[in-house]
Amino acid sequence: MNKLVINHLDRVFVTSDAATIVKELEVVHPAAKMIVMASQQQENEFGDATNLVITFAGELLQQAGNLIIQGLHQSEVISGFQKAWDKCAELIEEMAIKTVENVRDLEAVIAALKPVVAAKKYGFEEVLTPLIAQACVQVLPRNPKNFNVDNVRVAKILGGGFMDTRVLRGVVLTRNVEGTITKVHNAKIAVFAGGIDASQTETKGTVLIHNADELKAYNRGEEEAMEKMIKEVADAGINVVVSGGAIGEMALHFIERYGMMVVKIQSKFELRRLCKAVGAIPMTRIGKPTAEEIGHCTKVAVEEVGSTVVTIFEQTEGEDSMIATLVVRAATQNMLDDVERAIDDATSAFKALCRDGRLLPGGGATEIELARRLALFGDSVPGLEQYAITKFGEALEVVPRTLAENAGLRATDIISSLYATHQNGNERHGIDIEGGCVGDMERLDVLDCLSVKANALRLASEATITVLRVDQIIMSKPAGGPKPPPQGARDEDQLDAHVRRRERRGGRGEGVRGCLW
Repeated sequence: MNKLVINHLDRVFVTSDAATIVKELEVVHPAAKMIVMASQQQENEFGDATNLVITFAGELLQQAGNLIIQGLHQSEVISGFQKAWDKCAELIEEMAIKTVENVRDLEAVIAALKPVVAAKKYGFEEVLTPLIAQACVQVLPRNPKNFNVDNVRVAKILGGGFMDTRVLRGVVLTRNVEGTITKVHNAKIAVFAGGIDASQTETKGTVLIHNADELKAYNRGEEEAMEKMIKEVADAGINVVVSGGAIGEMALHFIERYGMMVVKIQSKFELRRLCKAVGAIPMTRIGKPTAEEIGHCTKVAVEEVGSTVVTIFEQTEGEDSMIATLVVRAATQNMLDDVERAIDDATSAFKALCRDGRLLPGGGATEIELARRLALFGDSVPGLEQYAITKFGEALEVVPRTLAENAGLRATDIISSLYATHQNGNERHGIDIEGGCVGDMERLDVLDCLSVKANALRLASEATITVLRVDQIIMSKPAGGPKPPPQGARDEDQLDAHVRRRERRGGRGEGVRGCLW
């Protein structure tokens, strides 16, 4: 289910992304801040399963509170949780049911990313997942472990329908060109880091002109210098000029005369991505570029998508492109933002898949199996720690319980069915939310990345143990005492009030009045 979040700036968010919800909330309690820090660490490392960190940590703390109420000491709960997590880390390594051997295999990647997208935008995973997988595979380097999530960009264009979303090899800029040329094929691109304009001196100078001929000669010399620089660029075969700053009218005139398209990009980050996409090197001087500084692109064109004019730097299928852009269409801005978050989570999951391709059964199957095995392990451990180990396993039931409640199912019946099914040896069975029953997760292609889930459980366990080790909170606050009297001139009412306060304390009012006056 989605949450409607209103932050301190009265901005409205409609999302189910736990990282966004926690980011926009103002968490004050120090113990809750530690859980939030653990979820942020999960978001930074893997970009997914932040909800699992917060939910599981909260359930562990609740189980720990029940144990302490029953008489167990904090040290026994901490020791039991630590042993339970160590055992859980061993068990989860044995539960992988599938491995993605080749991350360039589009079908295997789609099957692995579909549950990630469905967790954020349920119902749209059939459309969105193939586009995300295609974009990730397009920008995949020779060594898949070096995959960079920043190479998959999102261009959000308001209007249209969600089915109009597409993926392009290259960069999409949501702005128009500066000149009149709007389409170039087989583009040779020169990128200038600064503006394209006549150079100005660092110090102030005065030019003394005596007559009109000297004025014409001065202007002609400035024009000739600018034309010489633009001509050097054109003679190098450049037909697209990209500027990182302002473009002067004179420079724009000569660029148009030599038949070159001109694009202005004010963001230095977009300028770097464009250079990476076309293979160009940004220049700080205006002049003839070298062969290494020239970028290449199959087509640069201006298109109108809905009511938004965009400039597309597109590569063909046969050429290598370091950047892929998803052009997302939706009817509302909240929808666009939520789809962008789903794309970011899916690309982060693809990055984790490149490092470790092992997959676990989803739908709560992994958590129920871990809980079942931890219950057996707790029975074999002597001492009071076995209660903490058993409660650790019971805390894992929060995942299938939440899934069942969100799907409108009876959580108690579903969890009982899962335990019975797993007891019979069907370890891959989880919750089929569409069928409303227990089903085989491998057959339904509901799979989770092993490294993501293991790291989430580890962070939640460590955050919980850290909170349990605290027996007292000491907070530093400003010093107390009466507030100082207001500074500046005082009127008659303030003076009389001050006198009455002094009289109540036993002082001499007239003396105070005379002294203050």
